[in-house]
Amino acid sequence: MIIAYHRPHSLIEALKLLKRPEPTTIPLGGGSAIRREAPKPVAVVDLQALDLKGIHTQGKHLEIGALVTLQAWLDTPDLLPALRQAILHEATHNLRQVATLAGTLVAGGGRSPLTTALLALDPQLEVKSLADDGESLDTATIGLGDLLPQRKEYLPGKLITALRIPTHVRLAYAYVARTPADQPIVCVAVGRWPAGRTRLALGGYGEAPIMAFDGPTPAGVEIAAGSAYETAGDEWASAEYRQDVAVTLTKRCLLELSLN
Repeated sequence: MIIAYHRPHSLIEALKLLKRPEPTTIPLGGGSAIRREAPKPVAVVDLQALDLKGIHTQGKHLEIGALVTLQAWLDTPDLLPALRQAILHEATHNLRQVATLAGTLVAGGGRSPLTTALLALDPQLEVKSLADDGESLDTATIGLGDLLPQRKEYLPGKLITALRIPTHVRLAYAYVARTPADQPIVCVAVGRWPAGRTRLALGGYGEAPIMAFDGPTPAGVEIAAGSAYETAGDEWASAEYRQDVAVTLTKRCLLELSLN
């Protein structure tokens, strides 16, 4: 239940509200995940007045503002085909109109296609917090892989402001679900750098997607795909099924990358 609504016009104002011990205060981007984030009475800080909706290239990185909606990103030219597929798989058209990038990464569980695909690209998140003087900003950078296991502990009182993705990495994404529009039972994303570095991210299970492999070459990536899901059983699929599918999808992604 929302007990108070605020619409600040600066990051400092927003962070002051979020840092209050009482009442519990959470950020509001597009609002698509507010039910998952607000099981108890909360105050919300609407971030829409902040300038966090840009998409632009900086050197070898693409920087995406935290409040960019999934549909706005989908509509940009030169989007990696695998990211396009993951965004389409993440949410319906109506939800993509309001769901933001940061909200997806903060609230998404292990079955989030977009979070899985991004994890394979080793992106960096820009995070703002109040400095000790309470009137200026501190800026930190954290990898998505480091953030995901500690979102609940790390993010209170802070705001994700941007995501930076390397532009020279190729990406492949594949999944298995009960229906084409359903959340994945298993999804796999493989990122490949020009020098051969290979990252494998697995989704479809647990509280967040996981990094299963990050090596200088793809050697061993298929073994890693199977090993990572040894205990990944739930009401949707057995661990054995997920292991087999993860290996098959990883092979498919590697073949796609080798052909393109």
